[in-house]
Amino acid sequence: MTSPPNLNPGSPVPLYIQLKNSLLRLIRQGDIKPHERLPSERELGEEFGISRMTVRQAIQPLIRDGFLYTQAGKGTYVGEIRFEQDRTLTGFSEEMNKLGLTPSSQVLETSIVPALADMAEKLEISPNSGVIRISRLRKANGQVIALETTHLPQMLCPNLLKYDFSRESLYAVLRQDYGLKLVSAEQTVEAALANRQELHILQLKSPAAVLRMQRTTRTDQGTVAEYVESVYRGDRYKLSTTLSVNSE
Repeated sequence: MTSPPNLNPGSPVPLYIQLKNSLLRLIRQGDIKPHERLPSERELGEEFGISRMTVRQAIQPLIRDGFLYTQAGKGTYVGEIRFEQDRTLTGFSEEMNKLGLTPSSQVLETSIVPALADMAEKLEISPNSGVIRISRLRKANGQVIALETTHLPQMLCPNLLKYDFSRESLYAVLRQDYGLKLVSAEQTVEAALANRQELHILQLKSPAAVLRMQRTTRTDQGTVAEYVESVYRGDRYKLSTTLSVNSE
């Protein structure tokens, strides 16, 4: 294991939080690989000059959140990649880069189809108008995270399929080559069990929990730029938000 940086006893941040954050950074950067065994609490305590209790305080939240797991009589191991979606409207590649992960995509399908009534309503276009559909398998550090299918009005971004979206960021292309400013999105999330196709594509064993997401993204002109349906592995994805108290 690559050692975390030295802890700073003079910092106002408690030592256990410093250690927890350092371990989390190493996990997200891939410096500690999934299923790699961590040093014992005693070994970590001796290495950093802290008590086993302090080490335990650092490790327990990482176990609770799925970044680490224990095996009775064997020790503590690194779990599969998990990440939290923040509240910023970014593409998958940008989001993974912010977390220190290496994003990649496998394009499963690209096509142009006529908008059926339901999709026409979602994209706010006329029925039978052209819809660009891009289906991709999303990965972080080589591990499968999600299946994502994006629908875009063809009239908004003609010739979009000339780009290789296994290598290029869709949001970057929309901004830089089509001049579209994506400024807001409405997103819904629901928990579900993966169906047979999703089990196969996402490399899951039945029964497996997934998060299904639907997102409608708009430009600064209020135009719908995309409608996205995504299925995320429940064991590798965490959605968090900040709530405020209503003063009334």
